Amino acid sequence: MNRIDATFERLQGENKKAFIAYVCGGDPDYARSLEILTALADAGADIIELGLPFSDPLADGIVNQMAAHRALEAGANTKQMLELIEDFRRTHETPLVIFTYLNPVYNYGYEEFHRDAAAAGADGILLLDLPPDEAVLNEELRKESSLKNITLIAPNTPNKRLKTLAQQSEGFIYALSRTGVTGTHGGGPSESIGEQVAEIKQHTDTPVCVGFGISNPEQASMVAQLCDGIIVGSAIVKQIETHQGEEDLAQRVANFTQPLIDAVK
Repeated sequence: MNRIDATFERLQGENKKAFIAYVCGGDPDYARSLEILTALADAGADIIELGLPFSDPLADGIVNQMAAHRALEAGANTKQMLELIEDFRRTHETPLVIFTYLNPVYNYGYEEFHRDAAAAGADGILLLDLPPDEAVLNEELRKESSLKNITLIAPNTPNKRLKTLAQQSEGFIYALSRTGVTGTHGGGPSESIGEQVAEIKQHTDTPVCVGFGISNPEQASMVAQLCDGIIVGSAIVKQIETHQGEEDLAQRVANFTQPLIDAVK
């Protein structure tokens, strides 16, 4: 069984919600990025989203943009990120989802990337700028893969499209609590997120996890009651930016994340 499916099956049996952490691979450099991944897994993150550094991350806010910049400046590239996954897999079985844009995947070779990423130990992929209904129109992008294709659903997704996306989803659905780019939004998660999750769940049994704007334990606990899991990214990445010069960077990131994980459980 895919690690993502196994994780949600276990959590459901324990009546618990998932905590999904996002970090950009290679930030601030390869060695410390690996330390951060292992620290997050040891802290209890159920799934980790690993951002593939890209020069034009248009869906990301400034915090995640700068994380990609730091990683690229440190020499990160697509091949190296697959090696990072391999190194993580030597010690941990926490599910990994590659969070990326189509450009680096297509340049690597679409079929080759999916094959090599799965071989390295990745469990899923979230292609931010490849709409599923566009992918099916191109035979090259319809290749079968053992990676779970994670679906994004925004608050303003029309009902008909929401139904289609939900019915073809796998792994888990990334439900955006707000429109816009990634980042800790001043207002926090949308007050209508419960209604959005309920609408999605009418059309699928795939777990629904909510991200965007969750940055503290109170928000994490509140949102977790409405869905199957929460996703925290920019708030964690901000810790990497703030403490990148410290020797205990990975532990500082874990210490920040631990209360968020505890709030979800």
